[in-house]
Amino acid sequence: MQQAGKNNRRYVGRLTLIGLLMFGFGFALVPLYQVFCDAFGINGRFFDIEKGVYVPGENVKKVLAQGVDMDRLVTIQFIANENTELPWEFRPVVKEIKVHPGEVKEVSYLAKNLTDKSVIAHAVPSIAPGQAVKYFNKIECFCFTQQTLKAHEEKSMPLRFVVDRNLPRNITVLTLAYTFYADKITVGTDTITPRQTPTNELAVN
Repeated sequence: MQQAGKNNRRYVGRLTLIGLLMFGFGFALVPLYQVFCDAFGINGRFFDIEKGVYVPGENVKKVLAQGVDMDRLVTIQFIANENTELPWEFRPVVKEIKVHPGEVKEVSYLAKNLTDKSVIAHAVPSIAPGQAVKYFNKIECFCFTQQTLKAHEEKSMPLRFVVDRNLPRNITVLTLAYTFYADKITVGTDTITPRQTPTNELAVN
């Protein structure tokens, strides 16, 4: 009986230890996720967007206060990734521009719903190279909120941004890519929620 009691206590102790380790791992996932995003240029924040709490960072004000670096030009490339699960036409109006760090620029993407259904979707951004992500500051972006396109509706989606003049000088080209994922599809009075709507995607070179 005593041996059985010892075995039970040992078993409970192991279960408690496993539970504590799992609890601690859950907390560790948040900073690990942020480090992973910074390393690979994944800066989509769909969970914040869905809750309506995402706002451009305070860093934008600091970048604007530094002024424009007229002695330097950086090439910005714009990409629209195709999502075969979302029947939208999606493309950048301009595929490439040159900007001075510290200079505010505005470009647009065009999206068109090719279906007979109303679709709510969100855009997931990525930036390459990954180390440049903290130097690319969005002031206004269609990726800050969910986008709704009615059947066959076409919409121009603006993007205003500024590149931090502290961007390392060895980085001369930035590639900004977006992919749209459906959140809700309305057919008549019925609403369909897709099984999977990824919130992040690796940067595209």
